[in-house]
Amino acid sequence: MATQDPHDGHEHGHSDLDATELRVRALQSILTQKGYIDPAALDEIVDTYQTRIGPRNGARVVAKAWSDPAFREWLERDASAAIASLGYTGRQGEHMVALFSTPQVHHLVVCTLCSCYPWPVLGLPPAWYKSAAYRARAVRDPRGVLADFGVSLPPGQEIRVWDSTAEVRYLVIPQRPAGSEVLAEDQLADLVTRDAMIGTGLPRAPAGVAP
Repeated sequence: MATQDPHDGHEHGHSDLDATELRVRALQSILTQKGYIDPAALDEIVDTYQTRIGPRNGARVVAKAWSDPAFREWLERDASAAIASLGYTGRQGEHMVALFSTPQVHHLVVCTLCSCYPWPVLGLPPAWYKSAAYRARAVRDPRGVLADFGVSLPPGQEIRVWDSTAEVRYLVIPQRPAGSEVLAEDQLADLVTRDAMIGTGLPRAPAGVAP
């Protein structure tokens, strides 16, 4: 296991993020008490961006990388530009690096200091990504963390852990599932999960193909 791109003392900005989150929560609490917002409706909106809209962007990037060799090469060379060409750019996604998993190497992304995350392609970060337990164990025991997520890798497959920073965000391009060769790009996108693009999961198997 190798840990890539440590923070090396760079200012991470996590104090500002924490302060912002606290202010948002305080405002949400006040507005809820005064009847201005419905917590259930707000939770639905958050869930939409966290699990549906956001990750769909990244899934389209992965599907295009699987099906278009020229785009894959561009993604390897300049992920920020390649992703922006699909319309996915903005705050928290200005400087992207694509990590291509192979039979020899599986990539796993973490942010050890706070929760740096590529919002334009993955939406809002899941709660577990921000947890102290994940941030610590992903570096110390990545294979154990993957097992907790139900992912079992071949013993000889190396796990590389990449530490996101305020300057660089990562997107894992998982291995294309067997049996997906005949699928169109939009069908391929349906196989890509949010966790697969973080490295804590694998793509879905195509219908009729054993995982």
